[in-house]
Amino acid sequence: MSFELWLFTIKRLAQTMDAAKLIFDGLSPDAQEELRREYNEYMGIKDTGSARVLILNGSPKAEGNTAIAIKEFAKVLDAEGFDSETIQLGSKDVRGCVSCGACGKAGKCAFDDIVNELAPKFEAADGLVVASPVYYASANATLIACLDRLFYSTHFDKTMKVGASIVVARRGGCSATFDELNKYFTISGMPVAPSQYWNSVHGSAPGEALMDAEGLQIMRTLARNMAFMMKSIALGKEKYGLPEKEEHLWTNFISSK
Repeated sequence: MSFELWLFTIKRLAQTMDAAKLIFDGLSPDAQEELRREYNEYMGIKDTGSARVLILNGSPKAEGNTAIAIKEFAKVLDAEGFDSETIQLGSKDVRGCVSCGACGKAGKCAFDDIVNELAPKFEAADGLVVASPVYYASANATLIACLDRLFYSTHFDKTMKVGASIVVARRGGCSATFDELNKYFTISGMPVAPSQYWNSVHGSAPGEALMDAEGLQIMRTLARNMAFMMKSIALGKEKYGLPEKEEHLWTNFISSK
């Protein structure tokens, strides 16, 4: 093959690829997904489908700085091929757990509110993100009330669902709030997604979080790391299954029984 013929062939292939991209981009999302499935089947690639991530916004302000952090995170998560749903929780009327024990028999919380609505979404999700503004070095009380009841009243296995927390503050209290939220994951067998720093964004007045360049980068890194973890866990579960579980041993510090 002469150099001229080789060059002509390369140019025509490039033109064909550009034309194919234009055609693909013009298809509906459903048609694009169907083509991806056909391609995966042809190439022998197992399609595990899009993982689902549930995001809880614990701020009472739907368009506040916590929402800015969440949107930066979700934008990258979407680019990584993951579906997500954000629930605006901070403005809801959510009462705390009263330790009635009814959920042990009914399989759901006795207070039939948003907590019971979130339960099936949480069960179906591959990852859970909880985001909160910082109040007195702690998360929003509404979010904490919801998480207490959501984790305690749901009895499905949460093992290897990936968890991540996002905290937003004017100045201090981020680390304490970050630790507080992560405890829900670590008591439930849920690995915690990391970033390049603790997952915090700073801002006081609405919109100020957009000026925290490092904080927004932390959100993007968190999303990429969480996506990688969910993909890796899906492959691991397919090949090895979930880790073996022992019968839970309960040791009370003080017991009269």
